[in-house]
Amino acid sequence: MYILFAVGAVIAAYLLGSISFAVIFANAFTKKDVREMGSGNAGTTKVMRNAGFLPGALTFLCDALKGLAAVGLGYYVFEYILSKGELWSAGIYGAYVCGLFCMLGHVFPVFFQFKGGKGVATSVGIFSVCCPIAIISGVATFAVLTLTTKIVSLSSICATVVVITLSLIFTTDSALFWPQAICALLMGIIVIAKHSSNIKRLLNGTENKIGKGRK
Repeated sequence: MYILFAVGAVIAAYLLGSISFAVIFANAFTKKDVREMGSGNAGTTKVMRNAGFLPGALTFLCDALKGLAAVGLGYYVFEYILSKGELWSAGIYGAYVCGLFCMLGHVFPVFFQFKGGKGVATSVGIFSVCCPIAIISGVATFAVLTLTTKIVSLSSICATVVVITLSLIFTTDSALFWPQAICALLMGIIVIAKHSSNIKRLLNGTENKIGKGRK
């Protein structure tokens, strides 16, 4: 019976992730679909560039909050299951699993034709619960690299590597290392894979910088 609670939490996490705030706020401020602009990505940077700072900031905040809410849901539901004697469960495991499905919802949103963002902002909310040390270090890495290189994609990729690496190092429960590691690595792979076009431009030296138009 209790497995139904776990499955329900995972489904809810995916549906929560599927709420594309980039599409919502860009449309609210510009009456345009952000996915029809440029690369088609529905994320904070795209909204900020095409709709302005306020809708971009709102997109980041809400995407991060949905990640936080999803892992919070997973943590407490799985803790409840654990209290009922289901030893396969643990709160942090539920947090990681629901975080992963929230990420999948963000990247492939069922409510928006499966065309979503890259998962950076959502991962901030996810790892703020799963591993605060990792996300603090990741945000610091992102800030420093953005200020020095003016390249958001490079900063995002490097910050993702830092967050995933530290989340593995600071695993809260050694008995659950592999479940956490697999979920964390999958989330990192998703974010980096979604930056594949950016990586190609970085290698070609043509990636867009803050304050400059796309080449």
